[in-house]
Amino acid sequence: MNTTINLPEPSLDLKDIATFLTENGLLREIIQNDLWTLDNNQIQNQQFDAITYDTRQITPSSLLFCKGNFKKEYIEQANTLGLTCYVSETPYEKETHATGVIVNDIRKAMALLSARFYKNPEKHLFMIGITGTKGKTTTTYYTHAILNHWTNKHTAILSSEADCLDGVNWIPADLTTPESLDLFRLLRTAVDNGMTHAVMEISSQAYKINRVYGLHYNLGAFLNISPDHISPIEHPTFEDYFYSKRRIVQNADKVVINNTLGWKTDLIKQAAQISHCAYTTYSLDPSIPADINGTIGISGTAHFYNKTTDFGNYKLSMEGDFNYENALAAVTIASTVGVDNLESFHALEQIIIPGRMQRFTIDDGVIGYVDYAHNYISLKVLLNHVRSNNPNSRITVVTGTAGNKAIDRREGLAKAASENADCLILTQEDSDREDVRDINNEVESFVTNPQLDVRQIYGNGRENAINIAFEDGKKDYQQTGRTNIILVIGKGDEAWVKINGQHVVVRSDLDIVSSLAAEYKK
Repeated sequence: MNTTINLPEPSLDLKDIATFLTENGLLREIIQNDLWTLDNNQIQNQQFDAITYDTRQITPSSLLFCKGNFKKEYIEQANTLGLTCYVSETPYEKETHATGVIVNDIRKAMALLSARFYKNPEKHLFMIGITGTKGKTTTTYYTHAILNHWTNKHTAILSSEADCLDGVNWIPADLTTPESLDLFRLLRTAVDNGMTHAVMEISSQAYKINRVYGLHYNLGAFLNISPDHISPIEHPTFEDYFYSKRRIVQNADKVVINNTLGWKTDLIKQAAQISHCAYTTYSLDPSIPADINGTIGISGTAHFYNKTTDFGNYKLSMEGDFNYENALAAVTIASTVGVDNLESFHALEQIIIPGRMQRFTIDDGVIGYVDYAHNYISLKVLLNHVRSNNPNSRITVVTGTAGNKAIDRREGLAKAASENADCLILTQEDSDREDVRDINNEVESFVTNPQLDVRQIYGNGRENAINIAFEDGKKDYQQTGRTNIILVIGKGDEAWVKINGQHVVVRSDLDIVSSLAAEYKK
């Protein structure tokens, strides 16, 4: 029987903060009442029952973390709300009379102090972290489904799409990996709700900017690696991206590794050995042996086996060889935790993840897919799957791409569409502070196939572009008799786009396409 752990109420005090940061080599000095000191005996102690990095949430008993592009004007705003203490790399003794905790690295300090404030909830959970360029969300959902059944609904999940902190109810998520303060708050909620296990996605940025600094995993998983998030504000090179990803092996007891990545697999294994991190392997390529293997069979089935047991053939509710590879990763993770493999396979067969490879019949001869594919490798794999199963079809891709980050995706999307699509419709995405038309003009400039029909369509978020794509598909089917497949990618079930730094509410791709399918069924 699972028993809820009663952790102490979240709290910190200034003297403990000073001692703890000193032990971790992060404290530079405490500034208090014109005194600059490292001597705890000289510090007037303060108690905190709240922590935040948002100056709008300040109370007199709050500890404020001054992270990121923090401006002195924010301190002045916090003063009006009763600021009494802040943690920062920059002293603000001229802007406030509040105590200043000056540190060498604000993000490391925030991660360590957030864990301490929430009483280290991660130590009361079996922590599983999943990283890779593609498939993180699907594998995390698959793993959660298996473990949540195995633990009788006592497994939490933190994903890029939604979180579940009580084994039952889901709430929307904002980031692939939350800010450290939010992460430990969510894990604390999971412990308070009686969870025993937690599964989470780990982005490369989570390690790059120390969102998971100090967080140790009982089990990690490395799914795959290909260039992504290469930009001046993310990873300057592929090497930096790959290194950030494989830091999972430095922070886990064990790791599950895809055995089909060639020299990249070898490097991950070497890093694991140096870090004394045990590893288990999986492979969907029958020519590459692993601890658990799989092969794709006919009629969308997969055959799974290991050295001693044949687990038979299984069919997922989600199409695509890549989803079988994600499923095999999840089974290997669950097996390493202690779940019987046959139990895992049966749990996987019914899973549908909103906005992930969801198929809809829109009209006679017109099929729609909604998926989160958003870079070269994910779109390439998706197009290859659709083309191989529908060799004579006309394929249209409806997409956009992000502004102010992941600049390499622009060329990647154009390259994948040039290789295997018939029509590319570019529309609104998370353009942020860039002009969406400038972004899409750049995407279009990378198109190499002169036969590819490229258009830009805007209005109602992405709705006009999606509707026009399906109307064109209907017309083409009526004129030619060939099946039209419309791939609406990039946003899935997200009901917003990011423009000028703000989330703007729109209809999600999934809502639009499922509504079109519902109309056809009437």
